[in-house]
Amino acid sequence: MSNKVIYAIYNDDDILMDAVKKTRAAHHHIEEVFTPFPVHGLDKAMGLAPTRLAICAFLYGCVGISVATTMMSYIMIHDWPQDIGGKPSFSFIQNMPAFVPIMFEMTVFFAAHLMVITFYMRSRLWPFKEAENPDVRTTDDHFLMEVAVNDNEAELVSFFESTGAVEVKVIEKN
Repeated sequence: MSNKVIYAIYNDDDILMDAVKKTRAAHHHIEEVFTPFPVHGLDKAMGLAPTRLAICAFLYGCVGISVATTMMSYIMIHDWPQDIGGKPSFSFIQNMPAFVPIMFEMTVFFAAHLMVITFYMRSRLWPFKEAENPDVRTTDDHFLMEVAVNDNEAELVSFFESTGAVEVKVIEKN
């Protein structure tokens, strides 16, 4: 099996969007698209599934509010009850108005920090990782579409030249 891919380089995001739609219509498999900025609608044009990160954020927030509630109940009610400003410490419900800001802040804290960790793990951005950017120009002003080659190299090269690609390269991938 060949490890060849085609790098089709574009200089306009509208041309890239049209090329992605034509490529999907021609049933070619798009491996990845590299852009210097987010292109609105590109994920839908590529046929990517919607992200499930919002579900993770909700679950992390639930963990945060649970930790905050458990922590405050144990510390302020059971372990070391204190009379602060005349407020009784007999039950959690009596002190709920004082605990609401802490519960909110812990919810946000857990959701934010655990989402950052999840994002880095999901996108495989480890410390000291080598960049996977195939062309330096994609960080400035060009767009690159990577498509797998399946014994149809000449056909794909002519196809991408017809879609408006500025440059088409066939690369042997490791």
